[in-house]
Amino acid sequence: MRVLRVFARLLGLGRAVVEDVDLAGDVIVVHARPRAKERDRCGRCGRRSPGYDRGEGRRRWRALDLGTIQAYVEAEAPRVRCKDHGVILARVRWARHGAWHTRHFEDQAGWLATQTSKSAITRLMRVSWRGVGGILTRVVADRRARIADPLGGLSRIGIDEISYRKGQRYIMGVIDHDSGRLVWAADGRDSTILGEFFALLGPERCRQITLVSCDQGSWIRSALATHCPGAILSHGPVPRGPARRRRPRSGAPRGLERGPQAQ
Repeated sequence: MRVLRVFARLLGLGRAVVEDVDLAGDVIVVHARPRAKERDRCGRCGRRSPGYDRGEGRRRWRALDLGTIQAYVEAEAPRVRCKDHGVILARVRWARHGAWHTRHFEDQAGWLATQTSKSAITRLMRVSWRGVGGILTRVVADRRARIADPLGGLSRIGIDEISYRKGQRYIMGVIDHDSGRLVWAADGRDSTILGEFFALLGPERCRQITLVSCDQGSWIRSALATHCPGAILSHGPVPRGPARRRRPRSGAPRGLERGPQAQ
């Protein structure tokens, strides 16, 4: 029994019950089941619901590799009838709804997406290109659902764009320097599109923006002059974490300047 609990920890199954472990060649399959109080819950909202049928029977979820060995979690995948979502696959704690991978597997792939290319993820995690796209969609949606207001509390932001296709196609993003989060992104780069971000913020939260790191593009300056005229512009690196209070100096520090209408 102690060995089975070790596998539950290794594969991120939480308090699920591990029934058996099969090892065949370079593949290990851990047979599990949710605890009694976790059964018969809607896969979306988690509400306890009456059972509907056995679904497609037993199902496998890809887990993080154990060294060079591919690992899978296998369990029953019944369906329940939820009051709000109708007939739906029952929830399992170790995987997101609609996923064929465990949470730990998807979280690892999501982190890698912030550090390396999609092609590198497919080779390292041994998953398809399309599979990576689905994983990132679920991870981002899960993360956003946990944040009540992704644009709340912004004071120091960074604005930049990246070319992703020939013919001057760009994606523009806004990050929060204090948390390191990407808080907004859009296809394209001009003052009108950037103005949509500030429109989402609203006048009150725009006034709370104290520093903006960006390049010297005229389209950025134009949007900032309209929405955040009092913000300090930085063309150099901005340290993460809350800004420290310092004694005021005469003039702006090197690499910083006042907003277009505050000079």
